[in-house]
Amino acid sequence: MKTIDLTLVTKAKAGDVDSFTALYEEIAPSLYRTALFTLGNSYDAEDVVSETFMEAFHGIRKLREEKAFPTWIFRILSARCKRKIKEYIKGRSEFDIDSMIDLDDGQDVGENITQRADLMHALESLSLVERQIVVLAVVDGYTTKEIASILTCPHGTVSSKLYRALKKMRSMIESD
Repeated sequence: MKTIDLTLVTKAKAGDVDSFTALYEEIAPSLYRTALFTLGNSYDAEDVVSETFMEAFHGIRKLREEKAFPTWIFRILSARCKRKIKEYIKGRSEFDIDSMIDLDDGQDVGENITQRADLMHALESLSLVERQIVVLAVVDGYTTKEIASILTCPHGTVSSKLYRALKKMRSMIESD
């Protein structure tokens, strides 16, 4: 996980728009990646990240501790993702693979596409919570303790769900 400049958080809490913009630039790629892997398409991910920042901008003065900023903003993102999924969960589960993972120039294109398809199929098989935990841990580099704080659930639950989700994904990828 990328470290956030706490002086920017302090200034943003005091109403400094430039500091909030700098915070946005620091954390937006992680939020977007998390939203994209959680929701499965770039359009909804962009919307959710945008809504997250609007909510954060209006609520940052209420943030108690500057060091809690990453956890706080990921909680907002998590809530926004859950709302978005409730909107379309019944009829939609496809991922926009191309916008999620760029092709490696050094790898065979056919092999890369197959690997991406296997990965996306395995991610689709996970529940929303499992998917969020995997993305936060593997893609964004958060610890299980940090994820527990973001998702407001016990640390042991996050650890066991991460273990089981990765095991399930590995099993699906190896069986293909």
